[in-house]
Amino acid sequence: MSQKRLGGLKLRSEAGSASQFLPQRKSSTARHSAGRLCFAAICVWLSGYVTPSAAETSASSPNGEISIQADVDPLGRPIYKVLFRGTEVIGPSRIGLRFANTPGLAEGMKIESFNRRTADTTWEQPWGERRFVRDHHNELFVRFISDKTPSHKLGVRFRIFDDGLGFRYEVPDAFADGPLSIVDELTEFRLPKGSTAWWIPGRNWRRYEYLYRTTDLTSIDRVHTPFTVRTQSGIHISIHEAALIDYAAMALDQRRPAVFKADLAPRSDGTLVKKEGAFTTPWRTIQISADAVGLLNSDLILNLNEPNALGDVSWVEPGKYIGIWWAMHIRDKTFWQRGGHHGATTAEAMRYIDFAAENGFSGVLVEGWNTGWDASRHEISTKINFTQPTSDFDIEAVAAYARSKGVRLIGHHETFGNLTNYEQQLHAALDFNARYGMRHTKTGYVSDGGSLRKTDSGGITRREWHDGQVAVNHHLMVLKEAAKRKISINPHEPVKDTGLRRTYPNAVTREGARGQEYNAWGTPPNPPEHTAILPFTRMLAGPMDFTPGIFDLMPNRKPPVSEELGRSDEDNRVQTTLAKQLALYVVIYGPIQMAADLPENYDARPGPFQFIKDVPTDWDQSMALAGEVGDFVVFVRKEKGGADWYLGALTDENERALKLPLTFLDDGMNYTAHIYRDGDNAHWDTSPYDIAIEKKAVSSTEMLNLILAPGGGAAIRFEHVEDR
Repeated sequence: MSQKRLGGLKLRSEAGSASQFLPQRKSSTARHSAGRLCFAAICVWLSGYVTPSAAETSASSPNGEISIQADVDPLGRPIYKVLFRGTEVIGPSRIGLRFANTPGLAEGMKIESFNRRTADTTWEQPWGERRFVRDHHNELFVRFISDKTPSHKLGVRFRIFDDGLGFRYEVPDAFADGPLSIVDELTEFRLPKGSTAWWIPGRNWRRYEYLYRTTDLTSIDRVHTPFTVRTQSGIHISIHEAALIDYAAMALDQRRPAVFKADLAPRSDGTLVKKEGAFTTPWRTIQISADAVGLLNSDLILNLNEPNALGDVSWVEPGKYIGIWWAMHIRDKTFWQRGGHHGATTAEAMRYIDFAAENGFSGVLVEGWNTGWDASRHEISTKINFTQPTSDFDIEAVAAYARSKGVRLIGHHETFGNLTNYEQQLHAALDFNARYGMRHTKTGYVSDGGSLRKTDSGGITRREWHDGQVAVNHHLMVLKEAAKRKISINPHEPVKDTGLRRTYPNAVTREGARGQEYNAWGTPPNPPEHTAILPFTRMLAGPMDFTPGIFDLMPNRKPPVSEELGRSDEDNRVQTTLAKQLALYVVIYGPIQMAADLPENYDARPGPFQFIKDVPTDWDQSMALAGEVGDFVVFVRKEKGGADWYLGALTDENERALKLPLTFLDDGMNYTAHIYRDGDNAHWDTSPYDIAIEKKAVSSTEMLNLILAPGGGAAIRFEHVEDR
C-alpha cells in the first residue's frame, strides 16, 4: 500500500496484488514461505493465468455502508452487484459493450488486473446550491480481458461515495483498427422486485416533458433517467448518468422483470455511438439512501464530472429575470409579427425593462424578437434568423435603454430543431448577443423527439434524437462557443443535465421536464403532486428553468388573440396556492430564476411579490430537511456571502402539518422570520389566493409549525438581525 499527495488531493493506491489476500503467518519460517508464495502468486496473476476472486475485486464507500463487487459469470460475462448496509440493492447485473465492426467486450472474458485508490478533497463552485463540495470516495478499477483476443480489454472504473456510486467504461486505443461503432451497451441494473417507481416514459415524442407516474416496477417499459425507486424496505435508489460527453444519453429498458438495461438514443444510421481511439463512457450513477431526503442532499453527479475547464468564470451572473414570454403562452400575445398582437415590440420590451429596474431584476428575456416566426410551420426552422430583428423591435434602442437602467437583455434562439441552420449562424448569433450585452442566452429545440434536423456535407438531411450523440455534441459546441463570448446558456428541449455545469459553468440551467408553461395550455396541466415529485427525480440531475412565480391563479379565459394559437381548455390553470408559487423559488433550484407572470399581476399583489424580490439565486449552503417522494418536501438555503436563510416547503393535493426544528440557523444569532404561508382557508382549487404574511423573531433553538393547504406551501426569509 502506498500513500502520496497529487495536486493537493490525498490519494491512497492499492495494486491488485494477490498477496494482500493471503493469511498472515506468525513464525519467521512461515512468513518467509508466505512471502515466496505471495511473490509466485503475484507473478502468475500478473501474467494473466490467475483470476482474482470476486471478494478481492470489491470496494466499499468511505463509511462502509455501500459496497460493490465486480466479477465474471460462468460464461465469462462481466457483472457487478451493489449492497447497502448488507442488503442487495442491485443484484448481479451485466456490464459490457458490443460493436458493429469488431468482437464485443461482452462474453468469454476474465479479470486481468485491478487496483484501488482513495480520494478526499474539497472543491469550490463558482455558483451553485452550496459553495464548497466534498469529494470523498474509494475507487476500484477492474480490467477485463478477452480469453481469445488479448488486445480486447475493457476497463471499468467504480467510484463509491457515501451517497452512492458511479462506474464507467474505459476502452484502450489498441482495441481496434479504425473507428468503432457501438451497437449495444449491456449495462444492467437488477432492482429489488416489488419496489415503487416514479418515472416518465423514455424516447417518446415530448422528450422529457411528461407527468411522472407512480407505479410498481412491473408497469414500466422504457424510462428516462433520473429514475427513482423505493424498495419494500424503504431504501431509495436513483439511477442516472454523469459527464455525458460525445456519447448517447441513456434511457432504461425493462427486459426481464425488475432488470433494466441501458437503452442508448440511436443515431440516424442505426448505430448508437461512434468513437475513434481510446475513449471513456459517461458514468452510470446509482444514488442510494435510507430515506428520500438523503437523495436530495447528494453531490454525487457533480463529483463525477471533471473540474472547471473554462478558467475564470466570474462573468457568469446568477440572478432573477422577467420576460415577454407568459403573455404568449396564455394567448394574450403572439410570437410572430403578423396579426397585430406581437409581444416582442420595442415599447413592450421597454415596459418590461422599467419593471425590472424598479424591482431589482437583473435581466429581461424577449422571445419572438427575430424574423422567421411568420413563416409556415413547415418552413420556420429554415427561415428563422438569429441576427435580424423584426421591424417593430429596435434592438439598438432597446439595448441602449436596458443599459441606461442597469438591466441586461437575455437572448433567445429558438432553432425549431434545425441543428444545421443554427450551427451555420451560431458564431454570428453569439457575436450579436455579446455586442448587445446579453450575458445569458435561452436556446430552444422545439420539435418531436427523434426529429432534430442535421444536414450532411452531401446535402442530405437526417433526423436525430434530442439526446443522441449528435445532439450531445451540438450542445457542448454551443456551450464552448458561448463561453468564448462570456455568455451562459439555458437550453429548452435539451439533453438532460448530467452535471456538466462543473466542467462548463456557463451551463447555468435548462428545462428538461414538464415546466410551468403546461399550466397555460397543457392537457392536463401539472397536478399539485408534480412539484413534489420533481425534487426527487428531475432535480437530482441539476438546475431547472421551471419559471415559477405565476400570480394569476384563477384566470378568466378569453378567446385567443390568434386562432392559430388555438384555445386553452378551461381547466388550464396553475394548480397551486399563491404561497406555493413562492416556495418554488427555494425548492426548484436554478441560478437564474424567472418571475414568470405579467408585471401587472405582480403590481396587484405587492405583499407576496416582496418574497420574489428578496430571494437570492446563489447559495453558500443548501439542505433538504424533510420530504417523501410525491408527497411533500422542505428545503432550506443560505444566501451566498450573507447571513440570511430561506425556506421553501410544498405539498401535493393533501393538507399537511409540519414541525420543523430551526437547528439549521446559525447558533447564537437572532433572526426575523418573514413568513409567507397558506391562509386558514387556502386551497389550490377553491381559494388559491388566501395567504398569510407575518413576522416572527426566531433562533436556532426553536421549532416552527407549518400547515400547508392542499396544493399549498410556505416560503420564509430568515433575516439576520443584530438585536431583537
